[in-house]
Amino acid sequence: MNTKKAIVLIADAAAENLILMNGMLQEHYEVQLANQGAGVLQLMQQVPRPQLVLLDTALPDMDGYSVCQQLKSSPDTAEIPVIFLQQQPDEARALRAGAADVVLKPLVAEVLRARVATHVQWRQSRELLKQQRNLLEHVVEEVTAELSQMLDAMIWALASLAETREYETANHLRRVQHYVAALGRQLRHHPRFADELSEANIKALFKAAPLHDIGKVSIPDAILLKPDRLTQAEFEVVKLHTVYGRDAIVAVENQLGYSNTFLRFAREITYSHQEKYDGSGYPQGLQGDAIPLSARLMAVADVYDALISKRVYKPAFSHETAMEMIRQSSGEHFDPDVADAMLIIEEEFMEIAARYRDDEEAVPVPVTAD
Repeated sequence: MNTKKAIVLIADAAAENLILMNGMLQEHYEVQLANQGAGVLQLMQQVPRPQLVLLDTALPDMDGYSVCQQLKSSPDTAEIPVIFLQQQPDEARALRAGAADVVLKPLVAEVLRARVATHVQWRQSRELLKQQRNLLEHVVEEVTAELSQMLDAMIWALASLAETREYETANHLRRVQHYVAALGRQLRHHPRFADELSEANIKALFKAAPLHDIGKVSIPDAILLKPDRLTQAEFEVVKLHTVYGRDAIVAVENQLGYSNTFLRFAREITYSHQEKYDGSGYPQGLQGDAIPLSARLMAVADVYDALISKRVYKPAFSHETAMEMIRQSSGEHFDPDVADAMLIIEEEFMEIAARYRDDEEAVPVPVTAD
């Protein structure tokens, strides 16, 4: 149990009053004394600071009201309660100056002790609540961080299950999520996209991006892994991966009974990342801004990565060739502003591609959106 006495600072112009109040309070409190306003301000800068100030309104160098106002203007002392000692009662002025209470002179010992005890206990209770709140915030941060790590792991496991069934690699997932985040950062101040691309939303996009092809787990191997050109009927089956992915996310939302930004982005990306800006994509044939922004970002990221990656059915194109193909498809396959953003940050795309390249020399890097 903490038996340390609370510190009470008394400021009065008259030495006899200081002696009198010290005698009234010293049994239960550690008392500090000052006879000028400057002395009060100086003592209040020392640590540990007093938990209560008894302040005469008629100090010789500055009045108590001015002293109180200075204390209240500093973040270090603003919450420390001040009790004014007044010869002539003026509670209205005292409260305007920031005082917590007023005690009239001549002093009555029982009244002074009661007022001091009340405000010291109030101050200590506030400090205890503040400590408990800080502790709770720390615990919540730890739990939130742990849950976030678990969510990241589950997202990655689910996304990898879909990608590794086909020709993709786990590094494809890392690349596209970094491409999407990079595009989001580049476009966050663009007037068309500023409302959607907040910092928090870009982080949610980063987390959701690896889920874009989770619907492929429902596509038969005979079609998904076919090395030859697909028939039209087989391609129609492949196109359903967007519906299957969307339905998986919707099922999660229904089970939870609510949605959030991450789930919304995941649903939009899985369902609409194969849409094209001119309306020739699938599954809905959406056009222009009717395609969710998250899916428009993913379309550029996913196509770029497919172009520069080697597959059993195609060689890897150079970065320059991929950029030219995306430039030529601007306004048709891709949102022109998103395609332009990629052209502006193409060096960042090249760095991401090199950082997470599909060979044993790829450098492992923590999965963050920053």
